[in-house]
Amino acid sequence: MENQIIVRIDPKLKNKASRLAKTEGKNLSKIIRELLESYVKERDIETYIDDLWTRIGNKISEAGYTKKDINKVIRTVRKK
Repeated sequence: MENQIIVRIDPKLKNKASRLAKTEGKNLSKIIRELLESYVKERDIETYIDDLWTRIGNKISEAGYTKKDINKVIRTVRKK
């Protein structure tokens, strides 16, 4: 279930934002949700790190390396 929030903004800003949203085929609520999602995503370090590890893992897999290969390299580096 979605929750509501009340935000106070300048009426001129609300009108401009509503007009711009309509040109994109959206309503103001959708624009505000998208902005909040973007704000959180850009500042949520945990999600950023998880995404980074996923991208690294995908690149390693695409290159043909296996978990065994990675463990071998880690053991070698730790011995030095």
